[in-house]
Amino acid sequence: MIKYSKILLGAVIFSFTFFSIPSISAYDSTRTELIYKFDIKEEIAPPVWRNTQNAFAEAKEINADHILIHMNTYGGLLDAADSIRTIILQSKIPVYIFIDNNAASAGALISIACDSIYMREGANIGAATVVDQSGKPLPDKYQSYMRSLMRSTAEASGRDPDIAQAMVDPRVYIENVSDTGNVLTFTTSEAIKYNYCEGKAASISEVIALIGITDYKVIEQELSAMDHIIGFLIKPYISGILIMLIIGGIYFELQSPGLGFPSAAAIMGALLYFAPLYMEGIAEHWEIALFFVGVVLIAIEIFAIPGFGIAGISGILFVITGLTLSMVESFELQGSDVNITPLVNALFTVITATFLSIVGSIYLSRKMLTSKAFGHLALASTQDAMEGFSISEDTYANVIGQRGIAHTKLRPAGKVIINEEHFDATALTGFIDKGKEIEVVKYETAQLFVIEIKNNG
Repeated sequence: MIKYSKILLGAVIFSFTFFSIPSISAYDSTRTELIYKFDIKEEIAPPVWRNTQNAFAEAKEINADHILIHMNTYGGLLDAADSIRTIILQSKIPVYIFIDNNAASAGALISIACDSIYMREGANIGAATVVDQSGKPLPDKYQSYMRSLMRSTAEASGRDPDIAQAMVDPRVYIENVSDTGNVLTFTTSEAIKYNYCEGKAASISEVIALIGITDYKVIEQELSAMDHIIGFLIKPYISGILIMLIIGGIYFELQSPGLGFPSAAAIMGALLYFAPLYMEGIAEHWEIALFFVGVVLIAIEIFAIPGFGIAGISGILFVITGLTLSMVESFELQGSDVNITPLVNALFTVITATFLSIVGSIYLSRKMLTSKAFGHLALASTQDAMEGFSISEDTYANVIGQRGIAHTKLRPAGKVIINEEHFDATALTGFIDKGKEIEVVKYETAQLFVIEIKNNG
């Protein structure tokens, strides 16, 4: 009797539980699904990668059911596109994309990584050859890496990898799909035909309907003022301008020692350059430190060590290395397919900006001395011998070997007193403090060169 009672009680409990809890299918069909939407409607670059990271983090935080990307881009940087396609492939939340006109080059790579692709009538996807700033295709080692990315991405999303490769390599021939000699680009109807598009839509609401979602709520990404500022500052061309400001400020400061406007400009440029990169986790402590060590070494070489040797060369290398590495994220040298494109692009940006800055600074410094607007910065009058001005070579030559006192600090130029007369002089090595005993060692180009007399007692 007890045995049957337990069986009956168990049956009642099971029936009550079964009929009280709604089935999964019923729950899914009635609940409001949350869709997180964000845009990629500009060049694929670090700001887009930053916004994508934030979008996926926010979608996860609000427990979104779907992520929808609204795209219209002609492409951009490969490293940023690779990072975006990786976060899409690793996402546990389904990711859909609506191509609103264009998904070229890097945009095609990102699109193929998504679970489903939807395109507007007249849109295009493809043409993913890696090119330089002028639009010229890069060497095959870069194309090889892109071919591998496209193929692996297509395989991961269940699409034909040969078609993905044909979007990069004009040598690929696919019967009735592509001819050799031209990279592949699909129209909307062609993409649908060859499984590179799940459907044609004219709006976001049509895309959602094609996905099969009826009851939904769309949450759109909202960028704050700080997001816009950081996104603007980490654009490659803005980074180049900031590098020019840093190098130009350092150049002018080294020409006229002492804290002034050039120092302030260089410091401001460095802050605007490094701060956003550090906040985004791209620049690391040691990379920033490398830059500042380089600046110190250059200053030491110019002001403390005669000539230009190891310290100066090391300083230049440290500055360039610090600026370059701060611009790219860390990567591991594993395997043969290592994407060094970000590093090459960053180095090219730094060297180009440095060169332009130095050339511009030299031109500007000469222009300032000859321009009427800045005429007060230089002596405009001529000390003509006919008017009584003269310089006695004998006076300077006769003080060679004589001793005197540093009237001002020589760093390296300044004034000295010899036989109660004032002379302009330059320290042959290092700096000489005011009041130190000096000796004249030579006279060249109307300038005395002196050394400090060291007291051994």
